[in-house]
Amino acid sequence: MSTPNAPALVRLFSSDLDGTLLGNPEAASRFKTAWLELSPEARPLLVYNSGRLVDDIKRFVANGVLPEPDFYIGGVGTQIFDAKAGRMLDELSDYLRSGWDLTKVREITARFSGVRPQSDQHQNEFKSSWFLDRATPGAIRQLKQQIEATGLDINIVYSSSRDLDVLPGNATKGGALTWLCARLSIPLEQVVVAGDTANDTSMFRLPGVRGIIVENALPELFEDTVDLPTFNSRQILADGVLDGLCHYGVVCVLPSIQKSRAKRDELAPEFKMLFSGTKLGSLNDKEKVFIATAYEKALIALKKNITPLGFSACSLTDNTVTGTDVNYRSVWARDGAITVWNTLHIEDEEVRTAQLATLETLLNATTPTGQIPANVRIDDGVPDYSGVGSIASIDSGLWVIIAIYHYAAHTGDHSLLYKHADRLQTIMNWLSAQDSNNDGLLEIPEAGDWTDLFGRSYNVLYDEVLWYRTNVCYARMLEFMGNFDKAADYLRWSQKIRGRLLDIFWPTTKPGDDLNRPTTNVNRFADRQHGMGDTQYLLAEITPFSYNWRCDTYGNILAFLMNVLDADRARTAFRFMWGVGVNQPWPVSNLYPVVQAGDPDWRSYYTVNLLNLPHHYHNGGIWPFVGGMWVRFIHRLGFHEVACRELVRLAELNKLGRDQEWEFNEWAHGQTGRPMGKAYQAWSAASFLRACQELEVDPKNLGEA
Repeated sequence: MSTPNAPALVRLFSSDLDGTLLGNPEAASRFKTAWLELSPEARPLLVYNSGRLVDDIKRFVANGVLPEPDFYIGGVGTQIFDAKAGRMLDELSDYLRSGWDLTKVREITARFSGVRPQSDQHQNEFKSSWFLDRATPGAIRQLKQQIEATGLDINIVYSSSRDLDVLPGNATKGGALTWLCARLSIPLEQVVVAGDTANDTSMFRLPGVRGIIVENALPELFEDTVDLPTFNSRQILADGVLDGLCHYGVVCVLPSIQKSRAKRDELAPEFKMLFSGTKLGSLNDKEKVFIATAYEKALIALKKNITPLGFSACSLTDNTVTGTDVNYRSVWARDGAITVWNTLHIEDEEVRTAQLATLETLLNATTPTGQIPANVRIDDGVPDYSGVGSIASIDSGLWVIIAIYHYAAHTGDHSLLYKHADRLQTIMNWLSAQDSNNDGLLEIPEAGDWTDLFGRSYNVLYDEVLWYRTNVCYARMLEFMGNFDKAADYLRWSQKIRGRLLDIFWPTTKPGDDLNRPTTNVNRFADRQHGMGDTQYLLAEITPFSYNWRCDTYGNILAFLMNVLDADRARTAFRFMWGVGVNQPWPVSNLYPVVQAGDPDWRSYYTVNLLNLPHHYHNGGIWPFVGGMWVRFIHRLGFHEVACRELVRLAELNKLGRDQEWEFNEWAHGQTGRPMGKAYQAWSAASFLRACQELEVDPKNLGEA
């Protein structure tokens, strides 16, 4: 739950590390710069509060990634190190020792079904750490009861659907922070905390503490804090932390993205090699002018799509439509929602009005059972609930829920939520019904999403990523409206979706993995996918009888932008996609490798309108709107210079045009790079605008550079 700006004195700031301050090296550098620029006299005490042990945390200071803190809290609240005094605060041990017996804890926990011990480097005398995949709340309660039956006083902290820490009753991140604040005579009302997972919950629930939750936080933390007045940043990792510190009046000036970029010689060795031959460095003056021109042209292209009913898919006046192309004269749920999502940063009354009109048009055409139309025709206002072959568009509802949440969160206008509250719930019910076997994932009919002439079905990566995000977004909308219990239910379910998604779409041969699969509602064929080894990306599709091993570029990009993939796995996927050249000749091809005639995945209808021939359309075509997300994906990984170079190339593609320059076409051929789709496509322009804004190379920021 968000809270208005609170200017009260902040004397201590306690932050988690992994997934909060760490994950994007450039963002961590911005945090370090901003912190060190604060006046030492006015700067709050800085505390790193991590599940890592203190010695492990120290290396991030020693190697220059993070500024030196005043205190380290390590081992989920079992260690405190005073940096100025240069010693452990051993007095904490007396506070923790009562009711604790490490030997007994290890003996009992080791017998619990499914647990695996973590390595010695994660253990200490007050911390017994294990892996337990996708444990239910009931299983955690059962383990706690078994240990407490021996007379011990313990806490169990379970996070990330995997990490299990058994601790003394007084030991948590929040418990250690309380002990430290009491020692320093700092009231909890003068403390700000930041985090991203459930093992940070104890910090947020301290009475009077103010909290910062970063955008990439797992649903488990949103669930645990749904009733608290926290600041929920719309930025990820350390940038989200800085956003929160600005909100609470601690940091007044945020470092420029341009000035905190990692130069080639600062990259990890494997990425130095990956980018060998790639032009890096700051944008020169000519490139800045080109990007500024591209931004202006994109805004023109976007506004060509403004109609009384909302955003059209492509300009109605600049495209000739024949036959089934008449569908382009519509407000499409998918296209419109993506356009809304990507243009919220634009402070323009005409654009804002079109955003609201788009959402209202689609919501008002929702069926009584909760189905969002695939599109609503602009000429007569008639909704169409089926696409090619009369197949329902499942992702229409997914995208609309996501767009409505972001509209409400960005504008602060929640009237749309209250006006359509019953309808929004009905939409969620309709979407939930697509999970017919109740395993957490949707079953998609063939060609039942954005690839509406391409043969994907059952558990499709793209749709499952959106389904996860839809549940999170709907939960946050319920939170806005004060329905905290129901919000917590949806957040809990979204965590199940994420765990299931990662389980089957990212196969692994890691020892012990088979022992920790869910025992019910399991796709048994997917369980045998370890035969393909450890994958480097999320697979494109899973069915009860097969799986599609291709790399869905778009789906993997979305998985990071929608907070399904953590930064480490996203980097692995990026290395693969960059290595095979999904961004050649332009950013970016939606699929690698393409499906060829004679391939088991080939369908005869791929020749319809010659759309899905190899390197065409959904079969490895280049999509500028995905290219904009690709640029943001790279930037969020901490490769700003690479992202800027890709943005320049994306601008060059958008300039090409079929009939004239700056058409921002729908798609381009995957080999020739020539534009093939409709001109002035709304989401192509919108995605480019969003990428410019996120990289701080829009005209406003370029003018200040």
